[in-house]
Amino acid sequence: MAAIAFLGLGNMGGPMAKNLLAAGHSLTVFDLVEAACAALEAEGAAIAASAAEAAAGADVIISMLPAGKHVAGTFLGEDGLLAKVPTDTLILDASTIDAATARQVGEAAAELGIDFMDTPVSGGVAAAAGGTLAFMCGGSAGAFDRAKPILEGMGSAEKIFHAGSAGAGQVAKAANNMLLAVHMIGTSEALAMGHAHGLDPVVLSEIMKASSGNNWSLQVYNPWPDVMEGVPSSNNYQPGFMVDLMVKDLGLACEVAESGGVDNQMGKQAMAAYSAHQGEGNGPRDFSSILEWVKAQTG
Repeated sequence: MAAIAFLGLGNMGGPMAKNLLAAGHSLTVFDLVEAACAALEAEGAAIAASAAEAAAGADVIISMLPAGKHVAGTFLGEDGLLAKVPTDTLILDASTIDAATARQVGEAAAELGIDFMDTPVSGGVAAAAGGTLAFMCGGSAGAFDRAKPILEGMGSAEKIFHAGSAGAGQVAKAANNMLLAVHMIGTSEALAMGHAHGLDPVVLSEIMKASSGNNWSLQVYNPWPDVMEGVPSSNNYQPGFMVDLMVKDLGLACEVAESGGVDNQMGKQAMAAYSAHQGEGNGPRDFSSILEWVKAQTG
């Protein structure tokens, strides 16, 4: 078992840290929100007063932070953790950030002989709580071999992927979430179209699941209220995965596409749709609430 420092205990980070404790690791946590730290202390974690204090003596550092600027500020520069930790420390950044920052931190770590991987996740809060997250990892093969036993404490072994070098995990996450947004909107449009012509959304969902239109949104996360139990659409779109976060991720996807010379027309249209939905006060709601925006476009 490893001594782990966990930085960032939000909606995703808190459950992930709790699962590491359940897996038998020793954990020191840091977050600016005292209540988040207290909740982990009650589960057996030690609380640190700073990121540097949490990292002191840790075999592994895991960060789950809001944006690239926070990751860069935590790890880079004279006051960053890369300048303070031993070279045998393994650093795993599970944040969803821009690929350029992930590459920058990865290159800085490599120059110091430190194993760093960007390891963004997929699956949302439910998978974080259930320990079934998917991890998309960018870094060296050696770092991946070290990381996998740690990541298995928070995710499914068959869903832990080595995408490539530093930054590759972020590119994979951006591609995945762009596709998720596109097929959620498409699913919403298909269901709205059927409903407008008198089809029962339950029946239409079953038809499409058994046909070539089948997709994850239909199988796991149906956006039409009361078609599927236990999903946000059947609970007034309580997240889940917020519209605000989908807009953020689509912005990152558009940056990745542009930097690669890809004209991601569907991704841009999804970005426009989700931004419009967000602008109507839906940012805190689940991203499957885009169904309401789709229905509103048809009057």
